[in-house]
Amino acid sequence: MAEKIWFITGASRGFGRIWAEAALARGDKVVATARDITALSDLAARHGDAMLPLRLDVTDADAVYPVVAAAHRHFGRLDVVLNNAGYALVGAIEEVDERDLRAELDTNVFGMLRVIQAALPYLRAQRRGHILSVSSVAGLVAHPISGAYNMSKWAVEAMHEALAPEVAPFGIKVTLLEPGAYATDFASATSLQITPGLDIYAELRRQVFAAGAQMAFGDPNATVPAVLAVVDADAPPLRLFLGTEGLKVARTAYAARLATWEAWEDVSSAAQGRAPEHRIASL
Repeated sequence: MAEKIWFITGASRGFGRIWAEAALARGDKVVATARDITALSDLAARHGDAMLPLRLDVTDADAVYPVVAAAHRHFGRLDVVLNNAGYALVGAIEEVDERDLRAELDTNVFGMLRVIQAALPYLRAQRRGHILSVSSVAGLVAHPISGAYNMSKWAVEAMHEALAPEVAPFGIKVTLLEPGAYATDFASATSLQITPGLDIYAELRRQVFAAGAQMAFGDPNATVPAVLAVVDADAPPLRLFLGTEGLKVARTAYAARLATWEAWEDVSSAAQGRAPEHRIASL
């Protein structure tokens, strides 16, 4: 199998680090980006010319395009663009500060958008490439106290669902990776921001955090074969759950949604009406 050139954001730790190591271990080349590239020095020492560490903060709009250009210039092409950078803002909707939410969206949504927009001209010119972006089971189902994070991941889901048919004619594939709970450092201070709480939500917070502490966390290293299989697939899926949590959650959530829509179908249909001689302007 021909080697692939990867561009990975958030590669200093967690999934980004694990997948970068896996790609390098099988003989691929990796552009590993992080806000602090000193955390990548050991990888660079071990893999030499196969790895290019580049400093990148995806919230820096002026930096993304030059970094992607430098990556392409260095290796001559980009085969896999893996958007992994992100973090979670935790708090009830009433508690979340708008500035904090904007900061999260700037990383999780706009940061991802910047990387995709910077990479697409190169992928289109090549007439091939694969964009993989880390969403979450939280991108499909929302829970109390995590609404801000859910908001960011639902936006990521919509972005890629629209993107996939837009770029398919250019030979570009799109996949959303949707992990459940894994024993990464996602709960660290750099990946998890907890808002100051209101007393009225204290008991709800306690319940949510207690339930989280009882969850069975997956081994992040076990995701490697799945990610490599998707990268190597001729027809990869738009969405791929990582772990056993996602499909069970989705089945329950979508069954409940369908049941609600169907129960209210008569009310919904009655709202259709008919506008006389109404036309929608062509685009």
